[in-house]
Amino acid sequence: MPDQNDGSTPDARTPVSAPEGHSAPVVREMDGQVAVLTMQHRPHNFIGLALFDALIDAMRWAAEHKARAVLLRSGLRNFCAGAEMELLSDGAEHGVAPALNFTELLQVFDRLPIPIVAAVHGVCVGGGLELALAADLIVAAESAKIGAVEATLGLNPLMGAIQRITERAGAARAKEMALLARRYDARTLEKWNIINRVVADEQLPEASVTLAHELANGATVAHASTKAIVSHALSHGMAETDGAMRELQKDFWKSDDLKVGLASLQANGPGAARFEGR
Repeated sequence: MPDQNDGSTPDARTPVSAPEGHSAPVVREMDGQVAVLTMQHRPHNFIGLALFDALIDAMRWAAEHKARAVLLRSGLRNFCAGAEMELLSDGAEHGVAPALNFTELLQVFDRLPIPIVAAVHGVCVGGGLELALAADLIVAAESAKIGAVEATLGLNPLMGAIQRITERAGAARAKEMALLARRYDARTLEKWNIINRVVADEQLPEASVTLAHELANGATVAHASTKAIVSHALSHGMAETDGAMRELQKDFWKSDDLKVGLASLQANGPGAARFEGR
């Protein structure tokens, strides 16, 4: 169960601007071309209607503000310690799944045509793990405790953790995590390819911000194509995706980024291009 200390983590950066106010479930700010979304739904960022809707609105806000990458993080002690009990209790009382369409949030993350980085610290279990898995890259603090713990309540993951762990780590690991409902250290899940990178706790803010800016400064038209190709491959398989690649790649052929990249390669060698995401 989550740690009941609801204090803010000392490593969380203070938002430069928060248009919706500091009491909102998600504080939104633009840090250059990175949309920084800081969850602060006390006590532990439990997923319910308020945080669910706020995350969807925040992703749409990032697109409206022409962000070129998103950093999703927590300003509290934990990244996200699961779902609100009221949501689960209501479903159990009526004998059916909650009315909330959990997959809507995953679809919003997946269809956002810019990379999303999740910076995970503290407890990240249940719906919190699924929220992180919906991002494109996961950076975790070394002390983070992560797991699919739903079986301790008599259910299993509701937001796609089983199938996403299966994709990343295979059926055996997905079954192990869902059936045993244990919390794992970040290094273990990095070895299993469930998360991308583990850093020392004190390095998480800088490492995650740096990665988000690296993505934002990159060829973001091509990044959108990369996200679309990966999603298509997972949904339709390799053969169908091979056939769809021409369509999924058409935008970067028309982009200024490609022209800039080719000109920079010729003039300065690889890795020196300065892209503008157009």
